[in-house]
Amino acid sequence: MNIYQLIEQIKSNRDIMDNVTHWEVIGGRGAMYGPFPPGIRQELIEVLGKKGISRLYSHQSEAIEQVEQGKDVVVVTPTASGKTLCYNIPVINAILENDDARALYLFPTKALSQDQVSELHEILTQLDHPIKTYTYDGDTPVSARKAIRQAGHIVVTNPDMLHSGILPHHTKWVKLFENLKYVVIDEIHSYRGVFGSHFANVIRRLKRICRFYGSNPRFICCSATIANPKELAERITGREMVLIDQNGAPSGQKHMIFYNPPVVNKQLGIRKSSILETRRLASIFLKNGIQTIVFARSRLLVEVLLTYLKELMQARPGRQETIRGYRGGYLPNERRDIERGLRDGSILGVVSTNALELGIDIGRLQVCIMCGYPGTIASAWQQAGRAGRRSESSVALMVARSSPLDQFIIQHPEYFFKASPELGLINPNNLYILMSHIKCASFELPFEDGETFGVDTLDQVLEYLEEEKILRHVGGRWYWTADSFPADAVSLRSAADENFVIIDISTPHHRVIGQIDRFSAPMFLHEEAIYIHEGIQYQVEKLDFEEKKAYVRKVDVDYYTDASLAVNLKVLDVFKTEEGDRIGRSWGEVMVTALVTMFKKIKFDTHENLGWGPVRLPELELHTTAYWATLEDHPAGLQSQDELQNALMGVTNVLGQIAPLYLMCDPKDINVVYHVKSPFTQKPTIFIYDSCPGGVGFSEKLYEIHTDLFEKAYEVISQCGCDTGCPGCVGPAAEVTDQGKALALRILGGIILDNQPEGKAKSHFFELPFK
Repeated sequence: MNIYQLIEQIKSNRDIMDNVTHWEVIGGRGAMYGPFPPGIRQELIEVLGKKGISRLYSHQSEAIEQVEQGKDVVVVTPTASGKTLCYNIPVINAILENDDARALYLFPTKALSQDQVSELHEILTQLDHPIKTYTYDGDTPVSARKAIRQAGHIVVTNPDMLHSGILPHHTKWVKLFENLKYVVIDEIHSYRGVFGSHFANVIRRLKRICRFYGSNPRFICCSATIANPKELAERITGREMVLIDQNGAPSGQKHMIFYNPPVVNKQLGIRKSSILETRRLASIFLKNGIQTIVFARSRLLVEVLLTYLKELMQARPGRQETIRGYRGGYLPNERRDIERGLRDGSILGVVSTNALELGIDIGRLQVCIMCGYPGTIASAWQQAGRAGRRSESSVALMVARSSPLDQFIIQHPEYFFKASPELGLINPNNLYILMSHIKCASFELPFEDGETFGVDTLDQVLEYLEEEKILRHVGGRWYWTADSFPADAVSLRSAADENFVIIDISTPHHRVIGQIDRFSAPMFLHEEAIYIHEGIQYQVEKLDFEEKKAYVRKVDVDYYTDASLAVNLKVLDVFKTEEGDRIGRSWGEVMVTALVTMFKKIKFDTHENLGWGPVRLPELELHTTAYWATLEDHPAGLQSQDELQNALMGVTNVLGQIAPLYLMCDPKDINVVYHVKSPFTQKPTIFIYDSCPGGVGFSEKLYEIHTDLFEKAYEVISQCGCDTGCPGCVGPAAEVTDQGKALALRILGGIILDNQPEGKAKSHFFELPFK
């Protein structure tokens, strides 16, 4: 059956439709056009005409016109709306006008870099002018690098390579930096949190080197729909941006389906596994030969789903290999092979983390299934946009998990389909991150007295580095004196450095099969953990913390593992605080100690617990920022310690899932802990802290939206259909007791009442706890 027939079949299937909470048909829309701006060369217009582009969409025309006028721009339109022409046309035009002109393209991933070069080559091969475009990343052969440095008009790279492979060696890139006219930053919404904070500092270093060589490039940025694209682009580039957000591209019809797995225990509010339901729904399309992409929230889920779908296709001769996995940790050749297979149709289905969310051209996919809400509305639209890029009609299906965030989105579709409330937050001046890049910048060029680098207190930082024998102050300049190469010690993906490599010892010739960051290693690579890679199971034989290596061996077992984390928190400093009658709020610096204590063995298919084992690894320390809410001694009249503990447990479970609605972050980017009686405040206290060293602004934002946060938590719990608590609100009743839900509502009702403006009438929120 084709996609249209399958849509009708699903509509007539009561077993599926009973669990569909919303079916939105987003109708196709016609195109709006604009002219080629004056100044675009005729030869370029003719080449575009041969590709079927005789006129521009309105947003392309406006963006190119602003760029030609010397403005920095940020273009915010949906996936597959032709954003690439917004920068390719002005860049190619500038090189046609002046052969010395240069451009730097920055993409967040290597895969996206490779894809965009292919598209650019299609235009350049038809021009008589020899414009040389090269990808410069970790996969570029050493033999080709010299030619790229000397002759490349357009250098396509990623932030990691710019940080460690180009800026520290700027003396080899003189031609590029002297003539750099444009810097293109695609998918700028993905530069948020730790990654975005690092990237803003890399851009500071880039601009500093450009000033040294006498160039002043314009910035052309592209973004998915978020609440603050202009503000985010301005914080990253340090420039005032012109926002282009009126989409002129046509679009085909898209069926956006919200699916909530059926409740299997009404009293406890337990739903059928989202993984098993995703497998069932994906099988409908895959068995009918419909090319499908399945997105999962984690590496582990990718491998679990991949295992299931490969088993599903085993009954069809030769079809098992048409289902592939795609995630971070795969080697470059594996990723390229999968991307190629998706484009040429030899791969029928792919299970991916958000690594394929960005604008890589992966062909004629018609169906996207999201196993769980991706964490942000922007990501959900990006993932949905992966289907229908080359077809008239497409399906995007979101399968909810039991978490409060998923349940809120799946039951409040109006929240999802209205304007995005999410903010892209970064903190380039996080001291851990800033210090790393000041070192890198000092290595690249000496700082001069009075120079700034994002902060006014730069001289104090430089003096500290001189005390540490890293810099030397001579003649008004600060020179690098250390033996080390600073960029090598800085990972842009985490505030802390040091990744662990994963080594397969199943054969005599040991080989590296992947890598993982330092904070995740104890959770996923403790001894006896089952690590899954490309659907193949490995058991961790040894985790060497000193050498940062995990040794794994192939196994074939019917379970996977999940580790538990114990956390302690201590307040070090208070930046802001405000007291209320029933609740106070604060923002400050904390030290968190985390220890992986045990792991559970979870059986495939049934997901039952097969047993557990201890984990013996060193404790990890984290200095970061936190927001905390301090309650009165006996909130909502709760006298019993047990009642208070169960209420706080329920509230923290919801807060940890709801906060990402406002922060545009993964739930794992923040952590929530509660103290029945905090050693610092001496009162019941709920802490929410940033997961990265130094913090990146999440906790400060939560301090500002304190009232909204608790109101949303109340709404989620009060509207949940369970009786006494479930994974979709306060957590299972077995954890928070039968009274956990009611107790959490009593506490939240009191908090919200305390935060009502003077004279405001009580809303419906407060009726339930005080009946």
